Amino acid sequence: MAAIMGQLKQCPIHFTFQVIGKKFTLLIMRNMIFFGQRRFNEFLTIEGINPKTLSQRLKEMQKNGLIDRKVYPGTPVRIEYFLTEKGMALRPLLDQMMLFSVQNYPEQVCKDGAPKTLDDLYRLG
Repeated sequence: MAAIMGQLKQCPIHFTFQVIGKKFTLLIMRNMIFFGQRRFNEFLTIEGINPKTLSQRLKEMQKNGLIDRKVYPGTPVRIEYFLTEKGMALRPLLDQMMLFSVQNYPEQVCKDGAPKTLDDLYRLG
């Protein structure tokens, strides 16, 4: 691993964390990927998020190339957010995070307290 790190400008794990590690970023992505949310007000259902923070995170995610923003003219103007290819590339990471919790902490995250597989979760959903 030391030889690999010598070929890099910085740790790729740390860099990824800089891109997605701010509070609420992964939850916004979760809501886009798993719940199909696209509009600002839909994201306000994320527990603990406020409009100012949501606006900041959406701007950061757009700047980092994780999402695109589309404005639909009209009255009122409608704005929707879409995951880019980069953003969708993080889906396996979210799947693995979900899997880690349901397999290692089922008592805390599963109503029946039993470990689950991804197939189990997608069958339930």
